Amino acid sequence: MVGHTVYLGLGSNLNRPLKQLRQAVNALQQVPQCRLISYSSIYTSPPLGPAIQPRFLNAVVEMRSTLAPLSLLGHLQTLEKSQGRQKRQRWGPRSLDIDILLYANQSIRLPGLQIPHPQLCRRNFVVQPLLEIAPQLQLPNGKLLIDCAQSLEKITATSLPLRS
Repeated sequence: MVGHTVYLGLGSNLNRPLKQLRQAVNALQQVPQCRLISYSSIYTSPPLGPAIQPRFLNAVVEMRSTLAPLSLLGHLQTLEKSQGRQKRQRWGPRSLDIDILLYANQSIRLPGLQIPHPQLCRRNFVVQPLLEIAPQLQLPNGKLLIDCAQSLEKITATSLPLRS
């Protein structure tokens, strides 16, 4: 498969987060016209939203896809729902969150979809795992991802493997 390189951010802080992330990686391999290339370690981070919720487990996966961005988004949202995702509160706890961080080297602004993810360079739980699997990555605006990491607090990867 030729396709486009796509980076996805995965996060969970409910319903056995490690199991949620592992199930998501397995399910991503079943998305039509997509192939899993690599994945990061798992990172832990505090919640961005309401403080009274568990810490998050986060990871980034690299895929190759021939799907159009909106079609890919539809598959990801179906996957989130199949794993119990319910949108109750912005930045609230969730069983699974999957964000399209980057799609090829494209900048996309559509209702419900912005690529690169608008908060990508402000979130250490996305930048660090992305750097782990793509250390030389250049964003569509020409900025190097490593430059984004300079101003962010470092977080550490856990010793938990993403694949079981």
